[in-house]
Amino acid sequence: MHAFSRGTTSATAVAVPPSLALPVIEDAFPRRLHPYWPRLQENTRRWLLEKRLMPPDKVREYADNLCYTDLMAGYYLGAPDDVLQAIADYSAWFFVWDDRHDRDIVHGRSEDWRRLRQRLHTALDAPGDHLHHQDALVAAFADSVLRLYAFLPPTWNQRFARHFHEVIEAYDREFGNRVAGRVPGVEEYLALRRLTFAHWIWTDLLEASARCQLPDAVRKNPAFRRAALLSQEFAAWYNDLCSLPKEIAGDEVHNLGISLITHSGLTLEEAVAELRRRIENCIAEFIEAEREAMEFARELDDGTMRGKELSAAVRTCVGNMRNWFSTVYWFHHESGRYMVDTWEDRSTPPYVNNEAAGEK
Repeated sequence: MHAFSRGTTSATAVAVPPSLALPVIEDAFPRRLHPYWPRLQENTRRWLLEKRLMPPDKVREYADNLCYTDLMAGYYLGAPDDVLQAIADYSAWFFVWDDRHDRDIVHGRSEDWRRLRQRLHTALDAPGDHLHHQDALVAAFADSVLRLYAFLPPTWNQRFARHFHEVIEAYDREFGNRVAGRVPGVEEYLALRRLTFAHWIWTDLLEASARCQLPDAVRKNPAFRRAALLSQEFAAWYNDLCSLPKEIAGDEVHNLGISLITHSGLTLEEAVAELRRRIENCIAEFIEAEREAMEFARELDDGTMRGKELSAAVRTCVGNMRNWFSTVYWFHHESGRYMVDTWEDRSTPPYVNNEAAGEK
């Protein structure tokens, strides 16, 4: 299914503000959606309700317009339907978790966050034991992880768990920074962002979508790894560019633009220009890395069945790294998550489940 600059939930063409427009993405990175997307959206909406991650009124009013399933359906093309569904549900959970983390900070719930952090670590290692946990966020996490663990060998599961343990700890460092009002330096921020954006989680899931666990020699090949990193860096930095107004309004300290303003002495306008420069360089570098990674994929096909399988899997993974650029780009202009100017309170997302998070 091919998609253009029209929202998946609306027939209206998406207007991209000039300050956020990237013509190279619109022209050279065609957008596509997995044909399962309509059912994916319906099933994830149902899953959010079943797992009590959002109350019915929030799901009814906001779930589709948040476009979480659009993001995944534009990334993991070629994935079997059940794999894509598990990834999409996990992604929706991730966004809800991110919102809980934010609300715990805003309301000073340090003990609640400490408890949740430990529960997630425990559930990650034994998801089957946490499917009926009293905290709906933990139970839903266990459900999504258990489903993801069913697709590839235990060694992949162990790697996924190792990577997500690191993500949880990075969120904890973010928590401490925000409570203290501490803006990390630019290099510190970039390293932290690779974890809080879960760079290697989304890259791991490329293998699940290709139904092929890649051996270390393939995953760590410089061409493959560089293409993977650049695709994720683009997503993280473009997210920072688009969410800068939202995060300034919410007294955030984790944004590349905020680090540049605080530690490099840039004005807001200069920080935005620097963000755009980095993003545009990232796109150009990816195009070169993509070419090298595809050449590596061709070299893997040595005439054996295993070589042919690995070559096809790498081509699929690299092709989906390219898809990440367009799906991330359009997501930021279609999702209600970034339409701060339409919120009643620019610091409080209207889709947040305040009651379940313990807010008064």
